[in-house]
Parts: sequence; C-alpha cells; structure tokens
Amino acid sequence: MTGNQQRAELHRQIWQIANDVRGAVDGWDFKQYVLGTLFYRFISENFAIYIEADDDSINYAKLSDDVITPDIKDDAIKTKGYFIYPSQLFSNVAAKANTNESLNTDLAAIFAAIEASASGYPSEPDIKGLFADFDTTSNRLGNTVKDKNTRLAAVLKGVAGLNLGDFHDNQIELFGDAYEFLISNYAANAGKSGGEFFTPTHVSKLIAQIAMHKQDKVNKIYDPACGSGSLLLQAKKHFDAHVIEDGFWGQEINHTTYNLARMNMFLHNINYDKFNIQLGNTLIDPHFDDDKPFDAIVSNPPYSVKWIGADDPTLINDDRFAPAGVLAPKSKADFAFVLHALSYLSAKGRAAIVCFPGIFYRGGAEQKIRKYLVDNNFVETVISLAPNLFYGTTIAVNILVLSKHKTDTLTQFIDASGEDFFKKETNNNIMTDDHIGQIMAMFDSKADVEHVARSVPFEKIATQDYNLSVSAYVEPKDTREVIDISKVNAELKTTVAKIDQLRADIDAIVAEIEA
Repeated sequence: MTGNQQRAELHRQIWQIANDVRGAVDGWDFKQYVLGTLFYRFISENFAIYIEADDDSINYAKLSDDVITPDIKDDAIKTKGYFIYPSQLFSNVAAKANTNESLNTDLAAIFAAIEASASGYPSEPDIKGLFADFDTTSNRLGNTVKDKNTRLAAVLKGVAGLNLGDFHDNQIELFGDAYEFLISNYAANAGKSGGEFFTPTHVSKLIAQIAMHKQDKVNKIYDPACGSGSLLLQAKKHFDAHVIEDGFWGQEINHTTYNLARMNMFLHNINYDKFNIQLGNTLIDPHFDDDKPFDAIVSNPPYSVKWIGADDPTLINDDRFAPAGVLAPKSKADFAFVLHALSYLSAKGRAAIVCFPGIFYRGGAEQKIRKYLVDNNFVETVISLAPNLFYGTTIAVNILVLSKHKTDTLTQFIDASGEDFFKKETNNNIMTDDHIGQIMAMFDSKADVEHVARSVPFEKIATQDYNLSVSAYVEPKDTREVIDISKVNAELKTTVAKIDQLRADIDAIVAEIEA
C-alpha cells in the first residue's frame, strides 16, 4: 500500500468514527469530541516520548503517579508547557473506557488537571481552556451518564485503534494531517459557516507562498482572523523551520475556533513558545500591537461582515485607519481588515489577503481607501481566482497582495479564474500544485501574459477611479466561435439561388396544370 493509499485509508477510518459514533448528535456539534480526542491522544503520546527520552527501559504509561517528583514535573512543564501523569495518559484511559462507570467525570477531571498544570508558567495562556469545548457532561452525548460514557468510550476506542505508525518516524505528521482532514470535512459539511474557520488547503498553499515569496527568513507570520490556523500552518509545511524565526501569531473571535487553532499548533508539533494565538475581535480589540511589525501576513477574513465603524468616533484616530482618512463602511468591514493588516506589516514584508470582489470596484468610502492604497504604492498584485474554491460560497474571490517595498509604481493584475487554473472535484473546484505553480511564476516575473496577466501603471489606475478589479485591466480571451462572413455570404447566395430556381420550377408546374 502506497503512502497516499495509507493516508486515504486512515482518513476513511477517521471519518467513519466521526459519523458512526455520533449517533443522533449533529455532526457540527460532535466535531469537538472527535477532534478533542485526537488531540488528547497526541499530547499524551508526545509527552510520554519526551519523558522516556529514547530510554527503552522506561515505559511512562506503566509508571505509578507516585514516582513523579516535583522537579520532574517542573522541568516538563517548562519544556512542554503542560504535564500529564501516567494514569492520565490517553492509552490508560482508553484501555479501561468500556468498563469505567465514571468515564465522563474522569475525563473532565483529567482535562482540568492538564490545563491547571500550566498555571503560573509561561505556557498558561496557551494551555488554559484548551478542552473547554470538550464537554463530557453535555446532554448532546446522551440523556443518561451511561449513554454519555458509551459514546465517549466509542470515540476513545475508535481513535485508539487508528494506526498512525511510529511516533518518531511519521506520527506527528499523520496526527496533524488527520486533524486537518477532520476539520476540512466538518467545514465542507457545515454550509456557510464552514468557510469561517477553515481555508481549503490548496488555497492556503498559494496564499502562504505569496506571503513568504523570496524571503530567506521572516521574524514571524501573522493571521488577524486565523480561524483554525490552517493558513499559518501552510507556511510551516512549505518552508524550513528556521525561516520563520519567532513563530506563528494569530487572533480569532470565535471561542471554539480559537481552541481549534491552538490544538492545531500543538498537533503540528509547534511548541507553546513558538505560537501566540489570542481570542478577541481584531478590529476593535487588536492584540500584538507591541509585537508588530510582521514580515509575513496571511488572512482570509470574513466577507462583508458588519462592524461598529463610524459609530465609534475614536476609530478614525486609530493608527490603523487614520492614514486612509476614512473608515470602512459599517455594513462591510472588508477594508478594515485590509488596513489592519497593512498597519501590522513590516517594511520588508508582504501580506496576502482573500477579499470579496465587490470591494475592488464599489464607490464611497471603499473607493477612498483604494485611492489611499494605490497612491501610496502598497498594492503589489490583485489575483482573481476561480469560483467555488471555498466552503460555503461559490463566488470567485480575489487575493489582494500588499507590499511596502515595491521598486516601481506598477500594480499587477492576474486573472486565474479560467479553466487553466482549476480542476473540478466533487462539490468544489480545486487548484492543483501545477495551477499554483503557474500563478506563482506569473506573480514572480510580473510579465504581461495576454488575457491572463498585466502590470498597470499608477496613472492608468487613477484614471479608472481607482478600480482594482482584474477584469478592468485584463481583457478576457474571446471564446466565441469565429464566423467567416465571406463564407456565410457565399453559402447564403447559393441558398437564395436554389430558392429562386425552386420557385421558378413550381411556377412552371402550376402554369402547366392550369393550361
């Protein structure tokens, strides 16, 4: 069985667990239990491997809790960020799950203890509340304690039975891959809300590569609306660890998704001291003001959401929005996210932001913000993508690329919406690595490509009322059938002659009959 076949089989098993065990519980509600259990297994095995330190004489899972000294615990928390006693390990709990009549309360106590272990340590904010959405006493699991325990035991047994290989060789990679697979499937089945917390992997690849393009190293990478962290993690997958020096930073407004993002970091073996994910509203309560600027920014913010805007008179004086001289409309916060990202971007960095197409041509405040961006030469590229690439929406979105280190006053426009840039797969379109490679090659060269890419002078954009729609500058290929007029006229002349001859023949026959 090939690696891809093994991965496909693992995905099939995981999704079968997610569906078979949940019973009458809505899949969206049940996701926390499957994702949380996978996370619980990962941190348990990761922690045990750390304690054993390649010493074959030590089997941490079989040790007594009593042998753990305060020094061992202290050192472990300083390194890993948390502590798990042998009795609390996933393997030990799962082994007794079917016969444990207090399974649900035992799990709740274990999760609380893992979180509490970080109290007073630098890792506390990264560990606190991680299991908040894994409610083992919820009636969604069943009306009785027995029902709850039966379902929890089934999830534990299912995840325990997954063959994730040897931890040292590939288990970390498979854990992260399995987690992303689950998140993406839940997103795909969640309707409109799915796109709010997960950016499809193929789109994430493109965005990460744009933001990191030709940067030998970046201080840190940031996503102001990070969802489950999928965009940030693509940067880790495609670039060596040393390239991103200080780690991964993000803010997320939804509490459940914020927890998913933090779990996702751990599951991709990013230690607590290499990520900083915060909870809150980026537009009105931004974190990291003391930590900016960032050399790489990636983002897929919510499309056209409402925000307080001009109803808060202090915002026009905010360092992020003041330079533009106008706030994004209250009914459409898109450009508020763009200006926020620009404010946090370093002089050498680049931001790649997924945007709703309407912001590139509408008038009013949005036009004034576009004027500010273009006049100050911050817009490097606008890329229009194919429709139906994202979960929960079929619209063809754009990627806005911002830079503070352009060497000319040209703005590049790329039309990547045609059939040469996507492939139809199940319910959504996808971009293959070849498609992404084509786009990146054009982005890098900035050369004009007929019907696909064009670099436009500042003056031209100004005369177009600062319209930044790709279609305003890249003329689409005419796919209409070419008609040979002379040939059509010749055929028409022949047809008319035949009709005239037919009429003459009919007249002759009629005259003969009447005679």
